[in-house]
Amino acid sequence: MPKQDYGAKNIRVESDSSDKGDASPIHAERGASKDGKSERADGKREIEESECSDKLGFSYPTWKKWMILTVIFIVQVSMNFNTSVYANAIMPLSKHFSISEQAARVGQMIFLVAYAFGSELWAPWSEDLGRWPILQLSLFLVNIWQLPCALAPNFGSLVVGRFLGGISSAGGSVTLGMVADMWQADDQQYAVAYIVLSSVGGSVVGPIVGAFVQRYLSWRWNFWVQLIFGGFVQVVHFILVPETRATIIMDKEAKRRRKTGEDPNVYGPNELKEHRFSTKEILETWARPFKMFFFEPIVLCLSLLSGFSDALIFTFLESFQTVYEQWNFGIIAIGLAFIPIVIGYLIAWFSFFPFIHRHRNIRRKDPDALQPEARLYWLLYGGYPEAGSGNVYLALIYNFLPVAPLETIGLFGFAWTSLGPPRVAHWIAPMIFSTLIAMANYAIYMATIDYMIASYGPYSASATGGNALARDFLAGIAAMYATPMYSNIGRMPLEYATTILACLAFVVTVPIYIFYWKGPAIRERSRFAQTLASDKKKSGGQPVVTEGEKADAD
Repeated sequence: MPKQDYGAKNIRVESDSSDKGDASPIHAERGASKDGKSERADGKREIEESECSDKLGFSYPTWKKWMILTVIFIVQVSMNFNTSVYANAIMPLSKHFSISEQAARVGQMIFLVAYAFGSELWAPWSEDLGRWPILQLSLFLVNIWQLPCALAPNFGSLVVGRFLGGISSAGGSVTLGMVADMWQADDQQYAVAYIVLSSVGGSVVGPIVGAFVQRYLSWRWNFWVQLIFGGFVQVVHFILVPETRATIIMDKEAKRRRKTGEDPNVYGPNELKEHRFSTKEILETWARPFKMFFFEPIVLCLSLLSGFSDALIFTFLESFQTVYEQWNFGIIAIGLAFIPIVIGYLIAWFSFFPFIHRHRNIRRKDPDALQPEARLYWLLYGGYPEAGSGNVYLALIYNFLPVAPLETIGLFGFAWTSLGPPRVAHWIAPMIFSTLIAMANYAIYMATIDYMIASYGPYSASATGGNALARDFLAGIAAMYATPMYSNIGRMPLEYATTILACLAFVVTVPIYIFYWKGPAIRERSRFAQTLASDKKKSGGQPVVTEGEKADAD
């Protein structure tokens, strides 16, 4: 296929997630007043966004949006930090409770698997009750469940605490929702890239910090450190972050106007909604990410690819010790060996900037100029035809550095530079290849999330929810198979294990190219995509129905 962007219509995202609150509550009872505003038979009127647009997240000044997003960045880092720092407690826990190290890994696995489902269970409540109270409650509960872990009299108590902490973690479903609260769909890419960095970054900050905890403190401090970090993050969020959910802000503004007498008949969208917390609606919202995960080929394949990439990081948490001990690395040195992964994430994050900038300029000139598949281009081909024009070196960098294949390349390289001395003289070699793997991991997560948001419009929360589910679930499973895999395969277990992962990476990467080439045809056969196309046709090309409204219609 020629290396060019698609030229077709891009699906506009009205909301990031299950916007139950955006659904008009009682359409049949509404009429129109003389000034054109919606009224009901009982005289009550729902406030419109245009009446309070200056108070919504979209109208926040740029500095405030990024201040809020930076706090959310730290929140997301703390949640993912909790998943990975536990690895440094495995050996001390094994000795303290007289259990095998494999049994001690259950605490890491159970947290990640619970986290995979917990983030989906929290999301609907953030739509009805607001982002702020849900994140505060989530952080509070996660912090509370650190106590039974830190004070655990036996390993069973610790596992229960880890499960409760995982299921209490709101995760990316809420944080990505806040991006949608403050940025229009076509302007979200920089913010999404920032949040994706926090998600992957938190997973590698854990082993770096955890190494120092393991070296100088008892295993209980592994959980006290998580509590201290989580408590700090909760206080900062409490003080600096306002509510961003549009329907909640509109509810508050309507109440203020009634209280002051400015408009005694105005009500917020949630105030007028009947059966706001109906069991059927909540269950439908919870089920939608799982339904899309299993029945939408784009969501399934891209989520599995993203999940596989995340599982690599947690596999590395186990393999790094064995690999770098060959060069006589101690506990702290092994932890610091994760710094190249952080560097890889930062390189990949910055690499998206010119690509995002170019797409924004194109959409500003013609909002319908790009198809969703255009957002996969940087991942698959590493540039665009006119990149670096006038500079041969920039042209080489931007047009001959496909990011997705770096995962396979990095894994093969890491495998056969893990031989150790004297066959591989220096430890820098596997670190270089781990940087390439990190670049691919970030780019895969960013591009798949970005593509799903563009492809599924108001269904994007459910689509990206499947992505998060796969990443956390597969990472949890990886915590259990990684060490046996790196210990029991053939005569050269380190090399053979990573080579197997490299072969799998190649297989799993292939579907992305298929979706880039055949994406429009695949989306046309999707029930969700057909619904979106029908809605766009009815609304003259502008989709205005949110995911919550479609749930009601379904």
